[in-house]
Amino acid sequence: MARSDAMNQELSGILNQLWSLDTNRLKPGTDYTISLQGKAGYVAQGSNQARDNARAPLFSRVNEDKLKSIKTYALFMSLLDNYEPSTGVSENVTSEELAENDLFLNAVLETELMKCAHRYLVSKGQSPSDQQTFKKQLYDIWFKLYRRDRSGGEDSCGFEHVFVGETKFGKEIIGFHNWVQFYLQEKLGMVDYKGYKAQEKKSTPDEDDHILNLQFSWKGLVKPVGSSFIGVSPEFEVALFTIIFLRSTEKVTTVRVKVDEYLLEVVVCRHGRSIGTSYPKLLSSNNRDL
Repeated sequence: MARSDAMNQELSGILNQLWSLDTNRLKPGTDYTISLQGKAGYVAQGSNQARDNARAPLFSRVNEDKLKSIKTYALFMSLLDNYEPSTGVSENVTSEELAENDLFLNAVLETELMKCAHRYLVSKGQSPSDQQTFKKQLYDIWFKLYRRDRSGGEDSCGFEHVFVGETKFGKEIIGFHNWVQFYLQEKLGMVDYKGYKAQEKKSTPDEDDHILNLQFSWKGLVKPVGSSFIGVSPEFEVALFTIIFLRSTEKVTTVRVKVDEYLLEVVVCRHGRSIGTSYPKLLSSNNRDL
């Protein structure tokens, strides 16, 4: 399962089950409001200059009470300040941070969504049936440290790259595909949303879409095009990317799936027994081409 432009019906089936079980997903227009504004412009390769076609933030409102009261979100947010963003700088993981990782995984494993994902992976022979052994597998996939920059020590892990974001050689943003981190960094003035990205000559995405391709700056650097689920729970993303990671042995896996009303590509890159990166790319929504 390396790359396929054909719809993967089996994966679409299990991912739709997870979607229906994502009771912690926030509702657009109710729990949060985004403002798409202008279409992002072209950024030359290697440049960190981008025209700002979105003067206001992407998130105009988020119900933070929900984020703080839902266990998986609250524990997820506690992990976001545990990392040194620069590649090549070794991570120093404290006992407190290890405990936070553990609590987060415990909370995720308690959800019906992750129980469904676990049953599916067991049925495919990809995961052990014992929950504690499965938890260890999840830990290795998401939290086990590895070297992203070969010149330094263990400076990265799947969770940091995908959900927190990193900077490479101080020249580019890598990873950073999570909406909660985006919102929190935007609120602090660390992220500047530049506009949405849509495929050439196609229509604007909707502000109630749960997947968005976008451009932004962070730490003085520009991400010309990034992509992220919007409003979904942390357990949904962990489950989805874990399933695709474990169902393939390829270095880079790109699958096309239909989840709810969204046609998307999901990309998962392997770094040994861990995730190197993973993200969705919205292709169309509501049967509209983007």
